[in-house]
Amino acid sequence: MAKKQKRSETTHSPGLFERFIKGIEIIGNKLPHPFWLFVTLALIVIALSYILSKAGVSVTYLAAARGGGEAKQTTVEVANLLSFEALRPFMANFVKTYVGFAPLGLIMTMMLGIGLVEQTGLISALMRKTIMGAPSYLVTAVLAIVGINANLASDAGIIFTPAIGAAVFKALGRNPWVGIIAGFAAASGGFTANFFIAGTDALLAGITESVTKGMNIAGPTHPLINWYFLIMATLTVTFVTTFVTERFTVKILGDTGGHKDESELLKHVVTPEENRGLRWALIATILCIAFLLVLTIPEGSFFRANDGSIVPKSPLLSSVVAILFFIFFFVGIAYGYGSGTIKEASDVPKLMQKGLQGSLSFLVVALPASLFINLFNTSNMATILSVRGAEWLQSMNLGGIPLILMFILLCSILNLFIMSGSAKWLILAPIFVPMFSIIGFSPALTQIAYRIGDSSSNIISPLSYYIPVIIGLLEQYKPEGNKQSVGIGTVISLEMPYTIAYLICFSIQLIIWYLLKLPLGPGAGLFM
Repeated sequence: MAKKQKRSETTHSPGLFERFIKGIEIIGNKLPHPFWLFVTLALIVIALSYILSKAGVSVTYLAAARGGGEAKQTTVEVANLLSFEALRPFMANFVKTYVGFAPLGLIMTMMLGIGLVEQTGLISALMRKTIMGAPSYLVTAVLAIVGINANLASDAGIIFTPAIGAAVFKALGRNPWVGIIAGFAAASGGFTANFFIAGTDALLAGITESVTKGMNIAGPTHPLINWYFLIMATLTVTFVTTFVTERFTVKILGDTGGHKDESELLKHVVTPEENRGLRWALIATILCIAFLLVLTIPEGSFFRANDGSIVPKSPLLSSVVAILFFIFFFVGIAYGYGSGTIKEASDVPKLMQKGLQGSLSFLVVALPASLFINLFNTSNMATILSVRGAEWLQSMNLGGIPLILMFILLCSILNLFIMSGSAKWLILAPIFVPMFSIIGFSPALTQIAYRIGDSSSNIISPLSYYIPVIIGLLEQYKPEGNKQSVGIGTVISLEMPYTIAYLICFSIQLIIWYLLKLPLGPGAGLFM
């Protein structure tokens, strides 16, 4: 009876913002699972290829010759995917198309290494060590920087950061809701920032690589193509998260969570075994870096190109995935043996196996996604759409910066309806990477613009897998006497200032990068 009375008291006419959020939720819930989304897209491509080929749709453009030769006029027609010429190789190469899908090998290899680091407990211990050791006046900033880099652990980091934020803020006598909101903003909204290379970098770069190879587009596509930008973005997001938290979130929620509780802090203190593991991991990291430098710095060393260079092309850059895997592998084992989470050699493959479990859903989605991209490229519609789209963009005379900002905004809006970052990039990359390459944008620039739009609105998407978790945390740490109902609107309204600030500051950083023509990563410039 009491519940019914409470509902009637809180019933109110929904405002414009609530109706907007509800509309996004309804539309998004009607979208199929990414597996069926790509099946549907593949069928649409097949049907369109038949119709457009019969209509004689084609495009003529100046195509750059390989090896720096003179550009020649090239005419491309839509290929009928229902013809024998298209269906026979499609069926014959069915397995090859899936197994050769660039993101598949990259993400599996990276997750084997990262999974070992995560499953041994290294990431959790390192995050707690960092936050628990910070002065109280720097806790917000430290929580932000830890949350941003927590995407190294993918989903686990997004869930762990707001949880530890709530516990630490409560223990320090601050409002735990502030810690939850700030932690979620940094970990999820800060996905386009990191000091380290994460599985996301390998996954998105793999998708970009599959498009550039299929369309013969020049430019590096290794997992480090956005790394320089990501390092600076980590500092940007740390400052923005701290500023928004202390200037806005604290004023909205208040910051009186009670008295400082040392016993609560002790629950999250790093154990002596974990400390020993962290020391061993640090030693292993130093040894790995030293070994890498020995193989890279001297003239004529293993990782240098034949001409002695390192960028834009060298064995170092082409071996990035292998290097990262071995670093994660040895550091994870060092921590595991030091902390006691690895007791015998057989524990290592078991932990690596657990680390792969989070990637199983991608293995399933990658099948129709790889076939969709293959069909899209084979039909030549990607080329025709890219040329026509590039001509339209050039006719608008927008210039580089307005065009980039429009693309960022588009990606941010799409993120409200399709949460999976890889699923969206699998759809957008075959269209925009070649389209933007025609007007001179490198694959690295197109990818980072996508990542900015995608990550900024993660925290306000009603379809986010993590919003129910955040709602649960807010309910768990609700102050006594607070009768406010907690729902999806609560989370979105509190996270909205972060989304706006991230979009603005990320975009400003990219504009500065663009104007100064700074490299986005090793050997990865802004332009073709």
